[in-house]
Amino acid sequence: MKKHLILFALLFLPFTTIAQIQQSQQTPVYGDWLFNGDFANQSFNGFNPDYQLAIGDKVRVQIWGGTSLDAIFEIDKQGNIFIPKVGPVQVSGVKNSQLNQVVVNRVKQVFQSNVHIYATLESAQPVKVYVTGHVMQPGLYAGLSSDSILYFLDKAKGIHPTSGSYLDIRLIRSGQAIETFNLYTFLTQGLMTPHQIRDGDTIFVSPRKKHVAVDGLVAKASAIEFAQTQTNLAYIKQMVKPQPTVTHVRIYRNSGTEQFVDYHAIDEADQAPLYSGDKVVFVSDQKARSISVRVEGEHESEREYVLPHGSTLAELISQIELNNLSDLSGIQLFRDSVRARQKEMLQSSLQSLESSVLTARSDTAEAAALRAKEAELILQWVERAKNIQPRGQVILTNTDVFNDIHLEQGDIIRIPSKSSLVLVHGEVVFPSAITHEADSTVIDYINSAGGYTQSEDSTYVIVMHKNGQFEKYLAEDTSKLKRAKIVGGDEIFILPKVDTKYLQFSKDITQIIYQIAVSAAVVLGM
Repeated sequence: MKKHLILFALLFLPFTTIAQIQQSQQTPVYGDWLFNGDFANQSFNGFNPDYQLAIGDKVRVQIWGGTSLDAIFEIDKQGNIFIPKVGPVQVSGVKNSQLNQVVVNRVKQVFQSNVHIYATLESAQPVKVYVTGHVMQPGLYAGLSSDSILYFLDKAKGIHPTSGSYLDIRLIRSGQAIETFNLYTFLTQGLMTPHQIRDGDTIFVSPRKKHVAVDGLVAKASAIEFAQTQTNLAYIKQMVKPQPTVTHVRIYRNSGTEQFVDYHAIDEADQAPLYSGDKVVFVSDQKARSISVRVEGEHESEREYVLPHGSTLAELISQIELNNLSDLSGIQLFRDSVRARQKEMLQSSLQSLESSVLTARSDTAEAAALRAKEAELILQWVERAKNIQPRGQVILTNTDVFNDIHLEQGDIIRIPSKSSLVLVHGEVVFPSAITHEADSTVIDYINSAGGYTQSEDSTYVIVMHKNGQFEKYLAEDTSKLKRAKIVGGDEIFILPKVDTKYLQFSKDITQIIYQIAVSAAVVLGM
């Protein structure tokens, strides 16, 4: 039977996404954010005093008194405007700040008294400018003579991220480069060389010059461009602004088939030479002498504690003043490193599921159509699952382990209150908080919440205790559920059942649902 390979990736992902994925794997060039400001949709009619009038500009002239006139004149090919009863007035090349005086002087030659004159630049000349070189979309673009080169570069979708230069952008007129622009100067100092665009000008973006990649503890990982044969670390620091916690810098350098690594203290490395192709990583090589942890929940002590590095949970608890409502047996520990690892494992499981779905084979066209609908449902669920944030809870089996638990920077210790409630979540009719009773079983609590919303076969029930410990049961195994020990403050999760009749990947999905419930205390159904 003929096999049909169903490429779900092509069904659900646009081609631009593939390009974006490839580009995201490269270090972004410094300044790549410059053309996210939508310059292309912002044309400016304002003029600075040094703007020089050019052919095609429009001048408004108003005369009152002994004679009157209110008209707009376009500068002709000879650089003049023609005012009735006065004649031609040469204004091309005149600065905007001097325009009024030039017109006044010319009119006064004809009307020497009882006449008042006011002249102002009405609008700039429409121009067509070629934008070429290493830009995303070279071409001919329309604008005004008062527009900035940034406007035209943005019209061309910006400088090419891997081949264009931010240091060498040329304004070419009549075959000659009349101005060179350095956008790094604009980005770091706010300086832009004054310029005026004329019809037929060309903006040329030169090839990218030498560059080094910068990563680590900086405001933005970037590829920094430089024009010389080599640069130094002082230049790089000025561009990327390392974080205050940086103590050292690591420099990777490739030489043929070999790679060398240099390691310098940040305060002593300003003159360290850097060459094109090097990679600079700013790091913090500090030795922790103390840590800060936060204690939340039911207690009478401070909320923030500073402890020596290596302190244990038992040492911290000895400093906490508990009260009558404190439940030390249910103490909870939340840790950033555990949260990050849980998130990493969840993402790995989701990516594996995505890969399986997108590369699945079908025997027939009918099966392929069914698989496509199935895949769409799964991928939508995967996107929701990616947004789940694990809690990072460390399971504390009993108080005997407190001496073995070394605290880390940023740990959160939560002392829960003694509780007489049991929470029931997930696939029940009425998710509820139910009063704890010593002789009640898991089944009793589920029934108190209205019972299951789905058949019991293949449905999993998780009992989670306050300290992070949990047990998993099959709903149909009623004998074990009746023996399960429940105390106040426990939570019961009824996981959704994945219908194996329609979903080929039910085993993987069921495992991920379980993983989310345990790490994030969330029941995520399909």
